[in-house]
Amino acid sequence: METTSDQHWDVYLKNCPCRDVLDLLANKWTALMLGALRRRPHRFGELRRAVEGISQKMLTQNLRALERDGLITRTVYPTTPPTVEYALTDLGTDVSRHLVALSTWSQANFSRIREARETFDSRVVEPVS
Repeated sequence: METTSDQHWDVYLKNCPCRDVLDLLANKWTALMLGALRRRPHRFGELRRAVEGISQKMLTQNLRALERDGLITRTVYPTTPPTVEYALTDLGTDVSRHLVALSTWSQANFSRIREARETFDSRVVEPVS
């Protein structure tokens, strides 16, 4: 499918190809990885330590998806063993601003969200089995 720069996408339509990008960006690991890479480039192990709880498999899958979509670069340095570094592209830097804003909002409002959850949960009656 050929596209032009004036193409208008509608992510609310089920066949919109932008949904793939939205799925990637809505992934918690992606948001955390881009946030970590926003500070500086990281090697694989550094990134895994920076994003606590991510498995090696999930880190690898997300790095490949982000590289495929042009949000990060993967640079291999000719050392023994080879050193691999991941860094944000201009596109990745641009989207990371929005994800960092979402993270900041989440942290600033978590007390209110927790309170709403507790209020909701106190009203919900579990069905009797």
